Amino acid sequence: MILIGNFFFKYRNFLFIFLYLSLFIPSPPVFSAAVWGPGFYWYPLIGGLVITVVGQLIRGLTISLAYIVRGGKNKKVYAEGLVTNGIFAHCRNPLYVGNVLMLLGVGILINSLLYLTIFIPLFLFIYQAIVLAEENYLRQKFGDQFEAYTRKVNRWLINPAGLLRTITGMHFSWKRWLVKEYNTQVIWLAGIALILIFYYTPYWGWEREQWNASLGIILLLLAIYYITIRYLKKSGRWNVA
Repeated sequence: MILIGNFFFKYRNFLFIFLYLSLFIPSPPVFSAAVWGPGFYWYPLIGGLVITVVGQLIRGLTISLAYIVRGGKNKKVYAEGLVTNGIFAHCRNPLYVGNVLMLLGVGILINSLLYLTIFIPLFLFIYQAIVLAEENYLRQKFGDQFEAYTRKVNRWLINPAGLLRTITGMHFSWKRWLVKEYNTQVIWLAGIALILIFYYTPYWGWEREQWNASLGIILLLLAIYYITIRYLKKSGRWNVA
């Protein structure tokens, strides 16, 4: 598993492109009118949005409170230090948990049985392998310090005990959230917009012209957001650690 994890660690950023494209593979639905009634689409709509937004919020809190300076180097597992504060005091892999929830949520949102039963389990297997490879590196580099950390903090489950105290007791850097996360946010929001417009608007009685206009406005706003944050980052106006 460690060898598999080291392999996929090199290409972990491409996993999201692959998984987002997989959303649009034709699939039987999880929720259907035959089983859930004519308003069946509200179940994946509400459930999917709640889960995927929670995933992004977990990522945002993690990045804003205590960000890992470097989680890889030259496409290999690497860490400058062992981060154990912020959300990392409650879960060893909160960023990965956020990723899983974000992708699980959009899978529910698009109501794809294929995605939820094939691609999400595959994603979980790959992530587990990556985590084991990372832990192997951290164990070798930090030794007893890392072992003590693993005994206190769960690998995947977020311990809610003291979570509010952690959040309120640390500085929340929303600039760091935006600067470090804007690429992920734009891809994520664009995917949600595409799903809502092309999957859900037929149930709401929208005409094709309304679809096109809405999609154009959303993509324009996302482009403005991306360009703005990128400019603030590259120009040094938002210089965050």
